[in-house]
Amino acid sequence: MTRQDRFYEQLPKHGAFSALARPEVFVPLPQHWVVCCTDIVASTDLIAAGEYKTVNMVGASVIAAMMNTLSDTAFPYSFGGDGASFAVAPEHAGTARETLARLRDWVRDEFGITLRAAQMPIERIRAEGLNVTVARYAVSEDADYAMFSGGGLAWAEQQMKAGAYSIGAAETEEPPDLTGLSCRWSNTPARNGLIMSLVVLPVAGTGPHQFSQIASELLELTAQLDRSGHPVPVSGPALRFPPPGLMIEARLSRGYIPLSLRALWLTAGSAIARFLFGRGKPTGSFDPDHYLSVLSANSDFRKFDDGLKMTVDCSPAVRNRVLDLLERTQQAGQIRFGLHEQDAAMVTCIVPSAMRDDHVHFVDGASGGYTQAAADLQRRSRSETETG
Repeated sequence: MTRQDRFYEQLPKHGAFSALARPEVFVPLPQHWVVCCTDIVASTDLIAAGEYKTVNMVGASVIAAMMNTLSDTAFPYSFGGDGASFAVAPEHAGTARETLARLRDWVRDEFGITLRAAQMPIERIRAEGLNVTVARYAVSEDADYAMFSGGGLAWAEQQMKAGAYSIGAAETEEPPDLTGLSCRWSNTPARNGLIMSLVVLPVAGTGPHQFSQIASELLELTAQLDRSGHPVPVSGPALRFPPPGLMIEARLSRGYIPLSLRALWLTAGSAIARFLFGRGKPTGSFDPDHYLSVLSANSDFRKFDDGLKMTVDCSPAVRNRVLDLLERTQQAGQIRFGLHEQDAAMVTCIVPSAMRDDHVHFVDGASGGYTQAAADLQRRSRSETETG
């Protein structure tokens, strides 16, 4: 492993999410690193058709494919609902490009979904006067998530959507390795009134310390909620049999196996899991209560991703105070924001092994979440431009 390859692994881990509001904790990507980003074309149409679990699974499959490809190499990534972004050292650029190309082909053939994928060097982003800086947030002793700042990731995603830096055709037709990717949990209903998915971005001219102050105020407001609005209870989400996302998982992960056989295998595994979790007692070295508490602890319901994104279990009163702060700071020309309300949250999981505590869980709203919040942000921005 090279020194550059270990950049993310060697970053200090921050245990308090509020610390990530401070710009000084972020570290620039090393020279020659590459940034990759993906998203689903027409994801809002899929959501309208009730396919948001599929959208989330495809978005998370990007991270699962890269985790399996890079094996034990830690790299920074961010899940965005209908896509994902990540960065890798230059020696992994070709591997990342081929992995994304194969995944894009697989998603197209299995679901008829178009997955955009782009890759660009960090130097290209810095030539625009932007940067990609990274911090590491430890949600527990065994799991952490990358936080991004600097504006470069958002710019890279804009370039991708404009058709620039697109990844070319795959060199082979080999299916991607999506081991560990699953979506077998039922949606978790709101306990405080509503699930609010929120996207808040600084506008040009808003300095990092100014945005940090706004983010800190938002976090103070949501800190009034139980567990700061964590939408996944300590006891974990409910497990229904058969799982609602079983066929999505089967189609994504079947590889060369016939779909019916893969679905049968997952059904059998889910039946065993349902028994173990329903029993509620340790079986051998597997403790279902411990697993569920780790699942909750390891869930990424808040993130910094060139802005602040949250999916929180929120009361109407706190929602109103959050909205008041957002509208005031938007009118002052400091931020742009979008939000989406729904009655439940969902989790999409990457579990390399149920016997370890390093499994990660991506939280989103169950009826559009971050994708709909981003669409709301665009609508608000257009309205402000037209009225201005």
